[in-house]
Amino acid sequence: MSETDGEAEETGQTHECRRCGREQGLVGKYDIWLCRQCFREIARSMGFKKYS
Repeated sequence: MSETDGEAEETGQTHECRRCGREQGLVGKYDIWLCRQCFREIARSMGFKKYS
């Protein structure tokens, strides 16, 4: 493990989906921190509406 691997964790810049743990495709707006797949599944129950 190199020094750069630990730096992101120390500064709190790594995020993962709160629901499934995936690190890619995150929706971080409004501090939601869900991957886009999980967000699509539960967005309506959170009060989001589809406009298109």
